[in-house]
Amino acid sequence: MSKAAVSSRAAAEPATTAATYSQFEQLREGRAIIKQEGEALLELSQRLDTDFCRVVDLMLHLRGRVVITGVGKAGLIGQKVVATLASTGTRSQFLHPTEALHGDLGCLSSEDVLLAISNSGETQEVCDVVAAARSLDVTCVALTGNEFSTLGLQAEIVLRLGSIREAGPLSLAPTCSTTAMLAIGDALALVLSRARGFTPQQFAVLHPGGSLGRRLRLVREVMRSGNQLRIASQSATIREVFSSPSCGGRRTGAVILIDADGCLSGLFTDSDLARLLEQHREAQLDRPIGEVMTKSPLTIDPDSLLHDAVEVLSSRKISELPVVDDSHRPIGLIDITDVIGLMPSEEEAI
Repeated sequence: MSKAAVSSRAAAEPATTAATYSQFEQLREGRAIIKQEGEALLELSQRLDTDFCRVVDLMLHLRGRVVITGVGKAGLIGQKVVATLASTGTRSQFLHPTEALHGDLGCLSSEDVLLAISNSGETQEVCDVVAAARSLDVTCVALTGNEFSTLGLQAEIVLRLGSIREAGPLSLAPTCSTTAMLAIGDALALVLSRARGFTPQQFAVLHPGGSLGRRLRLVREVMRSGNQLRIASQSATIREVFSSPSCGGRRTGAVILIDADGCLSGLFTDSDLARLLEQHREAQLDRPIGEVMTKSPLTIDPDSLLHDAVEVLSSRKISELPVVDDSHRPIGLIDITDVIGLMPSEEEAI
């Protein structure tokens, strides 16, 4: 091979050593940034004082809404905090400072509280909105790094972020400061939620869509019922039970067995039947199914959250969960095949 060919081949091959070193540096710096933001949050948690409690009390007894304003990255954080407040039971709205100064101040009333976000506390548009809101008798709270800034001095209560150094080699882009703003917003939303006794059922009403919404639905909304169930007397033989006409709809892998009073007494699954055949116990097929059923199986209430049913299926490693009424009569069944997409991964289950 000529020297020219060797040189051309070498130029075409990637510089493996340089690439590996570059990836190492990227990983090191990425970890350092995350660590710095984490440390900023830990310091913030220690800095939180009773002004936080004053804000919680103010928002808890509010007759109006929590209105949040901010511009740039702080504005984006404000929008996320609004969404978290709304989804956890606190009425809230985002007010863009520029739009506010051009007519949208009309959305404010004296029954609202305005939460203004600015790390420097000197963002002109935000300060102007607070000044205008004060003239409308709106209570103003500042979320800022400097309580003696223009914004801090205008507000009735200040949630102080403190002096926060931004992450990265240049320490210019809002990173640690916006992470801190978000953490304060989340803390407010969740503490408010608990203080007003916000329930999982209320949370479910506000989250009807997607996988989360499905987890928060009631068992009665998802369970198999009516002709989708296989219900038989515990005194019937296995042959009688399995030779009867199959039910319509989705076929379940379990027979719900009841006693003479119609109350749940046990379960017998397709797997139980297969096990008898594998063990050559064919004679058992003409014996009462109650002799080999799983007695007193786990059950769930129809008004429980589907999330709770999924947890039982996962933790107890079972495939069917009968649903019973107050008299312990079977009214439905949760089958694992209906909720398989909601089951936790192996990593989550550990």
